[in-house]
Amino acid sequence: PCGGDRARALKGRGRKAARLVGRYLTKLGEAPEFVLSSDALRARETAELAREEGGWSAPLELTPAIYESGTDGLLRQIRAAEAAVTRLLLVGHQPGLSLLIGELTGNEPDFPTAALARIDFELERWSAVAPRSGHLVWLVTPDGIGAQRPKPGR
Repeated sequence: PCGGDRARALKGRGRKAARLVGRYLTKLGEAPEFVLSSDALRARETAELAREEGGWSAPLELTPAIYESGTDGLLRQIRAAEAAVTRLLLVGHQPGLSLLIGELTGNEPDFPTAALARIDFELERWSAVAPRSGHLVWLVTPDGIGAQRPKPGR
């Protein structure tokens, strides 16, 4: 296929999951203030659909470096966020996101495609984010969004 993996579009299930995530975050009162996404087509579509469905006014930044970044690269992206942003949504790829959750929290949860994890930090600015500086508050999958509460972090 033209463009390879980076140009691969979301399928119906992925589009539905992105919309669910958007509505879910808004329903929880946790709409992001800034969305940082890989520029790969399916990640961009995920971010755009969630943002639209959730009615978020959050700016969306597409960042090519997220596509192939390991945890160090993803940490650099997070650390560069504006200090005024209190809720940041990172839209990326596996296995990078699972590894990042493990690096930030010390937990290694099952983090399937289109899952959503909330990690809290007791820091004054994003530039201070470091390994094990975060706490996994919850993790939810699109299939679990119908549940009343997010699944607690392990």
